[in-house]
Amino acid sequence: MRVARYLTILMVLTAGVTGQASGALRIANEYVTVEFDAKRLSFVAISKTSGLKFIQRCTLRGERGTARRHEATDTIWGRGEAIEVVYESGGRDRLILFEGSPFIVLTSKLTNDRTEATAIERVHSLSLTLDLNKRASELRALGTAGLTAVDQDANPGSYSFLAIADPASRAGVVAGWVSHDRGSGVLFSDIKEGKAFLKARLDYGKLLIEPGGTVKSETLVVGYFADARLGLEAYADAVAKHYRIALPPQPTVYCTWYHAGASNEKDIIENATFAQEHLAPYGFSVVQIDDKWQDGAKIEGPRKDFTKHRAAGPYPSGMAPTAARLEHLGMTPGIWFMPFAGTWDDPFFADRQDMFARKDGKPYVVRWGGTCFDLTNPKARTYVYKVARRIAHDWGYKYFKLDGLWTGMATGMCYVNTGYREDELGSTKLQDPHMTHVQAYRDGLKLVREAAGPDVFILGCNVAQNMRVLGASFGLVDAMRVGPDNGRNWAQICRGPFSGSNTYFLHGRVWYNDPDPIYVRDSVPLEHARALTSWVTLTGQLNASSIQFSDLSQERLHLLQRTMPAHGLRPRPVDLFEQRIPRMWLLTAEDGSTRRDVIGLFNWQAKEAIAIERSLAEIGLAPAEAYVGFDYWADKFVDPFSGKLKASLAPASCRILAVRPVAPRPQVLSTSRHITQGVVDIVGETWHASTKALEGCSRVVGGDPYELRIAAAGPSQIWRVRAVSVAAKGGVQGVTAKLLEQDGWRVRVQIGAPQNCEVFWSVQSEGPR
Repeated sequence: MRVARYLTILMVLTAGVTGQASGALRIANEYVTVEFDAKRLSFVAISKTSGLKFIQRCTLRGERGTARRHEATDTIWGRGEAIEVVYESGGRDRLILFEGSPFIVLTSKLTNDRTEATAIERVHSLSLTLDLNKRASELRALGTAGLTAVDQDANPGSYSFLAIADPASRAGVVAGWVSHDRGSGVLFSDIKEGKAFLKARLDYGKLLIEPGGTVKSETLVVGYFADARLGLEAYADAVAKHYRIALPPQPTVYCTWYHAGASNEKDIIENATFAQEHLAPYGFSVVQIDDKWQDGAKIEGPRKDFTKHRAAGPYPSGMAPTAARLEHLGMTPGIWFMPFAGTWDDPFFADRQDMFARKDGKPYVVRWGGTCFDLTNPKARTYVYKVARRIAHDWGYKYFKLDGLWTGMATGMCYVNTGYREDELGSTKLQDPHMTHVQAYRDGLKLVREAAGPDVFILGCNVAQNMRVLGASFGLVDAMRVGPDNGRNWAQICRGPFSGSNTYFLHGRVWYNDPDPIYVRDSVPLEHARALTSWVTLTGQLNASSIQFSDLSQERLHLLQRTMPAHGLRPRPVDLFEQRIPRMWLLTAEDGSTRRDVIGLFNWQAKEAIAIERSLAEIGLAPAEAYVGFDYWADKFVDPFSGKLKASLAPASCRILAVRPVAPRPQVLSTSRHITQGVVDIVGETWHASTKALEGCSRVVGGDPYELRIAAAGPSQIWRVRAVSVAAKGGVQGVTAKLLEQDGWRVRVQIGAPQNCEVFWSVQSEGPR
């Protein structure tokens, strides 16, 4: 067998290559034009919107071939135009522009024209010289390593995706591996001869191609965008389309780990009972048990016998009774386990040695993860299936937190992994040599899903252990821990916003980003707690907490209640290409003619105050002469402002501003129910000019005073509130409303309800004057 460590296969900068076809070929759609030199087998790409030749040069592989243009049809991507190169070796490359897609789609077929099998470790797939009409030193790269300079000394490389953008305009190129069925896609940037340079590579570890065999490569996309944030979002949409992703409803979660390990069968029910009364009405739904419930020998990380509970552990009655009690309380029972690893020297695994991947003839052991299963081995697959099925169907758990996922690839631990790092992908021996380690991992996740069933919510944990898990999990999990464990001090609190911002575009499209828990316990400074809870709530990422709820003060319980439920929208960071952790986010909700904008301002500096100043257009607000707002944590109205938003923030703090254009009539600026101030609770809002009444409907939580913050027009013309009335949907009795105060144009109305219900409200006015 021939081993090819590197294979230059799709697109590399190679001079002097001669094709058998002559002349120029051209394909185009509404976004981009590709001009292909059939002699040199090279191309350039021009943005139709800007006229910029953003790909200055890309030359295909260094072998003879013939290029032709043809129509393309794909069941996922639709119709388009393609240029295909067929090489004398039998390999093929295709560049495709599909209708309605802003990307150049690149695919390849790898062919072994030799008489012996070939094992490919990695494929150098694409190298591009870019022109963004900006000095390369002024550009920034954004990938899994975060925001860096473009040169390779600053950017170690990114897994799955990479954007190179001008931070001043946000214009840039986005490249990403859409599929990861057999290979692990990585991307690198550099500066060469003053130009930005982008290189894409596929790591297979060990891809075996038999003589005369052909293998389809993964799908890569590249595109130019006037706003590279939209390009990253389009990339995530392409992944979701490719894998036909349909996400279940987003849960709100309690996890035992960060305050109680696995907790125990008494305390967890007490916590769930408290949550049933005080948090479920706000949107809380899942109670998840973490590590230390399971049996097994504690060798190299957690115990790993997940077939049974530990008799002397925190759940002596077993796991099924606790799940049943949680379900009886109206909670979704959740549980943590490691599906793809065991412990070879644990007596439990003594007769299961053939389940493990091997290296140098020995079971393959990784730090903390233990001994990796060989997921191509039928015995290991049966074991994984039975464990998952028992937990879901025999015990009744409907929320899985799957940890140590990278062990399913039988490769090295890289924690904390952000930018590219060399690991041992492909160095271990699997029973089936025709399956790559990525393919084995994906099949393992599919097996867990098959065993658990479609109604089990699957949270993957976590990409920071080995970032190859990122792309390899596309389409197979409902949520993903996108960073390392966080904690209660400020530096640890910032870990989630860093990782969650770098991958914000995946959230709600490919999966729900899990940035790790929020911390509202009284030992955490209030400003710190507000900053983290506000970031999670505003970005809409997975909301988990880890505390015995009855230990919270009323103030901190109230804070936690304001975070639930998730809004289900897709906000954007404003300064994604300017700050290591974006300081400004915009959440926009539109309901018919009503648009609500919520701006989040964050200071991630631990000891330094900052001043933020951005134009309204840069923020993403609609054009208007002036805006007016409400500052949620300051609990005060924001006077009208024009042109720019200026704000000061103390160290380690935030401000959450709900803003709307100044109007000549009353309008709701904010509500007290939720940090997003009306986004999750206001069902509708209408101004009736004939009766001078502002009317709407709100989702109100029983026993929680609900406040409408209304701008009764601008300071120069004020409407005077004369009456407030309410009626509950479904005939609920006991709903009340009162005018708390009117200070000029600033109006506060309070509504109360004895139970959760939708309340129709009407604020009658007179004026203006």
